[in-house]
Amino acid sequence: MKKGFFIVGLAVFLIYLIWSNFSLIRKFTGEYAFVPTILPTQNLDSSLGFLNLPAEFQISVAAKDLDEPRVIIFDAKGRMLVSETKANRVSVLEDQDKNGDFEAKRILIENLKSPHGLDFYTEGKITYLYIAETHQVARYSYDLNTGKLTDTAGQNIAFLPGDGQHFTRTIVFGPNFRKTAITNGLSEKETLSPTKLYISVGSSCDVCLESSWKNAAILESDPEGNFTAEFAGGLRNSVFFTFHPETKEIWATEMGRDNLGDNLPPDEINIVKVAEQENKFGARRFGWPFCYGNQVADKKFKPAKVDRIDIPADCSQTEPAAIELPAHSAPLGLAFVTARNWPKEWQNNLLVAYHGSWNRSEPTGYKIVRLEVDKNGKVSKAEDFISGWLSTNYQSPITNYQTYGRPVDLKFGPDGALYVSDDTASMIYKIETRP
Repeated sequence: MKKGFFIVGLAVFLIYLIWSNFSLIRKFTGEYAFVPTILPTQNLDSSLGFLNLPAEFQISVAAKDLDEPRVIIFDAKGRMLVSETKANRVSVLEDQDKNGDFEAKRILIENLKSPHGLDFYTEGKITYLYIAETHQVARYSYDLNTGKLTDTAGQNIAFLPGDGQHFTRTIVFGPNFRKTAITNGLSEKETLSPTKLYISVGSSCDVCLESSWKNAAILESDPEGNFTAEFAGGLRNSVFFTFHPETKEIWATEMGRDNLGDNLPPDEINIVKVAEQENKFGARRFGWPFCYGNQVADKKFKPAKVDRIDIPADCSQTEPAAIELPAHSAPLGLAFVTARNWPKEWQNNLLVAYHGSWNRSEPTGYKIVRLEVDKNGKVSKAEDFISGWLSTNYQSPITNYQTYGRPVDLKFGPDGALYVSDDTASMIYKIETRP
């Protein structure tokens, strides 16, 4: 009799767990493992009617049938270059018939190690394409007339940590912010070069004390790779960053750690400034792994031993987030609106791609958000710009969520349109104002 009651009770309990999407276990452990059902790409509505955006804008597919595209850049001839990180290659897309679709695709270089970040740099009459792989940044001579590399050997200009949980590396050329040289000697001049290459390297773990100063940091180098130095640290995973159109300062998204529940820690946007003389660590520290958000201590992270003296556990010695975002939104690409064919009131607004949660009991993100923000990071208005990639129309025994895609990079093209990569739908969207 007792055995029968036990079996019935166990069955009821299991049914409840499935019905509640295992919320009781999640609340008890504070740990989550949730991924919405992925809708196959071939089933997508080609008109993208499932997406919501303001009436004055229109969206279309600029390129499709890619292999999980990530970073987008444009060359001086208007070609689009895309890193297909999982496929270990970089591809070139061209709009040969000038109808707005990048219908022609070819592989530029392959057999790389998780290529992600891309950028161009011109030195004299030579244009170089820089490609950030997990373990290095290499540059290649690039022929603007043909859109091809003149050689595929490449020159390694920066050695990077070659493994870890966060393996994508992002690069962008920007101005030099330093007033004095980082070091004396052979590299003194190079550390003050007017143009710097900034390199984002994520942490090797969810939360830990890194053994390498190159992890969980934004690094800097001169274009030739004569030196590599730490520009800022304590950045768990700043996969994307850009420069403010007026101040030219670095604005970087950052993903917070896992396993603190649905609502902690906040994801962040940080204004990453150069260290001043009073910064005793030689570079500004942005909190991770001991702190998050507005200098809040991570009470769950208590390492038995701390060997590094350049990582403050005192949150008052860290930089607060400029903007806090909802936890697990997974912010990736960001772009300031500077295209003059966009509405005047949108100028210098910040657009942020929320890639979307994988570990929240109710998923969040899967959209692009518009922030009206001043140069100091004060947000006066936040609203969804494009949403609809996450749907609640799906029904299964466990979840009623499905996703049509996950936005990654945001780049304005030479035509003034916004291009968005999607590594789930394997396509690139084009957003432009209506005629």
